[in-house]
Order: sequence, then structure tokens, then C-alpha cells
Amino acid sequence: MKGIYKLLSGLVLSSLLSGCSMFGLDLQEDYPYEESVLDPHINKTARQYLEERGKNPVIANDTIFKWMQLGLEYAELNLNEYEQSGRSFILLSNNAIRVRNATTGVITAGMWFDFPVIEKNPDGSIRFSADGVTPVTRPANKWTDYSKETVRNYFLYLIFQGDFGFSNALLENTSFQTLLPAGAVATKESRLGYAVASTSPNLNPSGSRVFTYNYVSGGNGFDPEGKINMKILNSDYSPLQVNDQTNVSTAGIIALNGTVHVCSATIYPWRY
Repeated sequence: MKGIYKLLSGLVLSSLLSGCSMFGLDLQEDYPYEESVLDPHINKTARQYLEERGKNPVIANDTIFKWMQLGLEYAELNLNEYEQSGRSFILLSNNAIRVRNATTGVITAGMWFDFPVIEKNPDGSIRFSADGVTPVTRPANKWTDYSKETVRNYFLYLIFQGDFGFSNALLENTSFQTLLPAGAVATKESRLGYAVASTSPNLNPSGSRVFTYNYVSGGNGFDPEGKINMKILNSDYSPLQVNDQTNVSTAGIIALNGTVHVCSATIYPWRY
């Protein structure tokens, strides 16, 4: 038995040293490792990048921005805004807008889920559940469930002045002025219109961030100054983060006219 063990050991060692086949299986050869970095330049404008992966993609089925493009068209926002220089652009993948259950067809995540439609009574007042406090809501199913004004303002908020990327990102928040005018207010067909946004941190007694909704007198829904916060996280992969809430899924894409960041989760359009 010891002799057989020594014979097999010798065959394995011999095979490893010679790089030959053993039992009909070729051993993997060593190759030198060549370090490379993906080029973030896309050699096109942010608008071209959006449209080429939108509802009429250059590559079949690459419709990652289809629902964003449809929303921009509904809001009648001039796509020339995505060709201007000196800006940063947040593009929303389909999942950031709506995630639909393949079996039931129900929206389960994304903006349409996080800013649901508020059910109203015949007189136009909010329909509340039995507790008298919680409004009855449903996920949006189409862009027309929101007003054009609100959708337009939402997308204006996702374009901000200044070229922001990994080269100048800080661990602390940096505020940028967006194209959203200061004082813009969301209309009241969805929960977004009842969100209370502030110019200073909104924290609970334990110091944690909270979202506040006022279903009595309403809210503003958008950052009062039309500003957005961006920072880099000191964590795995060091992702960029929007408004201390949403991590950027693909960041630092360098277009011909600025920097593009792609988000696949809901952007809450206020800093605090």
C-alpha cells in the first residue's frame, strides 16, 4: 500500500513539474497578469448615452433608460439640457423608476412605489385608512399618474451644475445647485407632494435621519433651495451617494459634456 501511495505521489509531482497531461486532463498554464483600468470615457454626450440605451436602443434589448426617456417625453423636458457642458447628470435605470412583479404585474419598488398615488374622496380630500392618519395609497402605474410639472421638476433636480466625479468626491457632503428652481413644490397627487423637505438636517431624538410627511397642510416635496448633496462612502467599492440615501450604481462615466452617474434605486429629491 505504501508503495502504491509513493507511486501515485510521484506521478502527480512529475505531472505538475512537467506541465503535461494527467489522466487525460490538461493542467492550466501560467500567464502573466496584466493590470488594466476600464476607460470611463464614452466619447458621446449624456443625451446620446441616454437615447442610445433608451426606448430605441442601438444594441437590441439594451433599454436600461427606457422609462426615464418616456418620463422626459411626458414632462416635455428639452433633451438639449443633456448636451450642455459643465454639468453632472444622474440617469435613472428602469429599476429606479419601477420594478414590476413578473407574475402579478404589481409595482414593488422604485420611484413609482416609494412615491405612491394618494387616493382621494369624491370631494378631492385625502382618503384615510381606519386609523384616520395613514392615507390610502397605491403604486403609480404610469407617468401620467403624476402631473407634468412634478415629473419635469424631478428630472431637473437630477441635473446639477459642476463636474462631479471620483476625482473631486469627498467623504463629507458637497452641495450642488441643480436645474430645479428654488422654491419648487411638488403637486399633491402623490406622497411626494406631502414630503416636508428642509434646508437643515431632519433628525429624530436618537440622531437618525427621518422622512416627514404632512397630510394636513401638505409639504414641498423638493429641496427648498434646489440643491443636491453628493459624497463618496468609505466602504466597499467606495460608491458615491446621493443625499445620504441612494448609492450610485455606476458612477464617474465621462461624457463629452460632463459626468454621468447611473442610479438603480429611488432618488429622494431633497437633502434634509
